[in-house]
Amino acid sequence: MADHVDTVLAQWAEQRPDLDVSPMAVLGRLKRVSRIVDSELSRTFARHGLDAPSYDVLATLRRRDPPHHLTPTELMRSAMVTSGAVTQRLDRLEDRGLITRSRSATDGRGIVVSLTDDGRALIDRVLPDHFATGRRVLDALDPLERAALADALRTLLESFGDRTA
Repeated sequence: MADHVDTVLAQWAEQRPDLDVSPMAVLGRLKRVSRIVDSELSRTFARHGLDAPSYDVLATLRRRDPPHHLTPTELMRSAMVTSGAVTQRLDRLEDRGLITRSRSATDGRGIVVSLTDDGRALIDRVLPDHFATGRRVLDALDPLERAALADALRTLLESFGDRTA
């Protein structure tokens, strides 16, 4: 059995046998899997009127203890969105009544982003669908393979400094 990456590796081996293209066996597959997973998750989020960055903001707020709020900077660090996307995303979510922005009680100059009741209800409806999509995407792997892959990816991420404090 072979996949697209096997074909690419064979082509490189034929055309440039002097090069070690073995990293592509992992990196090429990671890239292809990432595209597939992103597409599957995008469809799931779209069924609920969201995109991936909006989901990430709502889910990040929902993971927090009540009253489910963070500063924009904390959101940027905790969510899987870039700094440039945070303000735009917050504007859209606020327009939809899913979050509010207010002055911080502890720092009058600071802003706090909070999940509204509607935002919490929406993310609570999305979560079961989201995790079902994840299970479906990983269905080809048994539990031991999933655990081994998760461990290997954690090791790789930690090698780039992706660690929690």
